[in-house]
Amino acid sequence: MNEKVRIRRDVESMSAYTPTTSLDVFAERLGMDVHDLIKLDANENPFGPSPRVKAALANLQHMNVYPDPESGRLRELLGEYIGVPKEQILCGAGADELIEIIMQLFIEPGDVVINTPPTFAMYGFDAPLYHGRVVDVYRREDFSLDADAIEAAVRQHDAKLLFLCSPNNPSGDMIEAGDIDRLLELPVTVVVDEAYIEFAEGESLVARVGDEANLIVLRTMSKWAGLAGLRVGYGVFPSELMPQLWKIKQPYNVNLAADIAAQVSLQDVDFLMTRVETLVKERIRMETAFAELPMLAPYPSQSNFVLNRVIGMSAEEFRERLAGAGIIVRYYNKPRLEDHIRISAGTPHQVDRLLELLTQLTTS
Repeated sequence: MNEKVRIRRDVESMSAYTPTTSLDVFAERLGMDVHDLIKLDANENPFGPSPRVKAALANLQHMNVYPDPESGRLRELLGEYIGVPKEQILCGAGADELIEIIMQLFIEPGDVVINTPPTFAMYGFDAPLYHGRVVDVYRREDFSLDADAIEAAVRQHDAKLLFLCSPNNPSGDMIEAGDIDRLLELPVTVVVDEAYIEFAEGESLVARVGDEANLIVLRTMSKWAGLAGLRVGYGVFPSELMPQLWKIKQPYNVNLAADIAAQVSLQDVDFLMTRVETLVKERIRMETAFAELPMLAPYPSQSNFVLNRVIGMSAEEFRERLAGAGIIVRYYNKPRLEDHIRISAGTPHQVDRLLELLTQLTTS
């Protein structure tokens, strides 16, 4: 780095986060037509958004004017959808932005953030950017929380934040209600990321936010509503935090197209939920089929994806074999996830093709 350019030394030494990429990039990389690819690596909704969203965006007006900085109408509709006052809701450019806003609100240099890997990578990725210190408390072998170890870490480090994902990404399991009750007794703010709650049998925690001063719940429109490309998330916060959050939120963080798309989606919930039901059925079908294959050992899931341990080959090799046939999945090679792959639920046709290929790999 040029001596005149003095960036943060901690950033210079960080490892970069490696996200998944677009269908176009995958198609170019694999030398295939984009229409021949099946993308099952990022837990996106393969059905896409409501047809009403496409119609609304095709007729979008006033793109030359800044959007509502408070996302007022969207927050009203979200409040009706989840049954909480809109005054407790803050919208963001995906739940990812809300994770950053929470870090900005709570973390002073050196403060500790408790992370529970294997889990969504952004909690551990964002904390150092806001000068927080991450303390990892690993999940048990079955990916359940180690509540004893979490409690000890919170007290030992006087932690400010505890991030939890339920259903957890990438394992797909819900956090036990008893664990939530216990952790809310601790002197720490508990942030529960419910990005996949629409696919789960368990109940959301949003109704408890009004009664728990240290509970924050994050949700998203990316998965169930098929709006991942537009980036719309929201958080439900204790009322006393809202004035502080409004101070630090970027004024126009939810763009006009995203705001309108989310509003229209919330006016077409019944239709979108039929697609959610289909994806749950396809996830169950994948779980059942994977369990019968010699190379996969699936974990129970309450989400729109299935995590598997790969047997007899590396997860990277398994991924490459699928990619060669135009099916893209996510593989892991890090602590507790060595030789694991995560496969998102697709449309019935996409799952048919996936299972056909896996059967061919088994018999070849």
